[in-house]
Amino acid sequence: MTQPLFMVGARGCGKTTVGQALARVLGYAFTDTDEMLWRSTGKTVAEIVADEGWAGFRARESEILTSVIQGQTVVATGGGIILSAANRHFMRARGTVVYLHVSAQELARRLQVYPDEEQRPSLTGKPMIEEIADVLAAREKLYQEAAHHILDASQAAPDDVVYAILQQLYPSAAS
Repeated sequence: MTQPLFMVGARGCGKTTVGQALARVLGYAFTDTDEMLWRSTGKTVAEIVADEGWAGFRARESEILTSVIQGQTVVATGGGIILSAANRHFMRARGTVVYLHVSAQELARRLQVYPDEEQRPSLTGKPMIEEIADVLAAREKLYQEAAHHILDASQAAPDDVVYAILQQLYPSAAS
């Protein structure tokens, strides 16, 4: 496989952690679109949203996505990258998209354990579990539409998720 692997899913689902581990196993490069955005602007997601609004952030996010297209790369995307039909089509056409599905309850637990308000600003201003449930419900169909593979990423160990991804990507090698 020489095309990029795009990791999609809600914030806190493990795109960066699992993506880094998957890249190591495959010998691929690793890129995180949120980190690239920070490096290119010198601003956190929260700062960009405060300065430019969500529309400005989403436009920058789309620019970053199209700039990371390389062969053997695992790309951890921002949770809302799938809101743009152009981004969903771009990822499906240019690579393999893996959706890391995690329940709203598990996402809330993870985000409470590892809060990062600078990188994960509130989308709705609602309490965390309510916001996560609402956002996940609104985006679920889009994540599924973008994905070539859907994985339950609620397993405790990222290595278990990596193994499950490898089984889906290379079924003949796993048997």
